[in-house]
Amino acid sequence: MWVKFMDVPDGYAASIWRELFSQEAVSVRVVPPLEVGSMRDARALWVPDGKTHVAREVLNKV
Repeated sequence: MWVKFMDVPDGYAASIWRELFSQEAVSVRVVPPLEVGSMRDARALWVPDGKTHVAREVLNKV
C-alpha cells in the first residue's frame, strides 16, 4: 500500500526528490506522473507504507 508523503510545487521538484529518495533505496510514485501535464503543475510524492520512516530520515539528513 502506498501513502501520500509530501506535496511539491512542480514536476521539477518532484523529479529531484524522486532521484534523492531512489539513491536512498526508497521507491517513490509521483502523482500525477511526470509524463502527464505540464512540469509546472503541482505533484504529490507517494511512498510505500513501510518506508515512511526511512523517507522521513532522508528529509532529516537534508
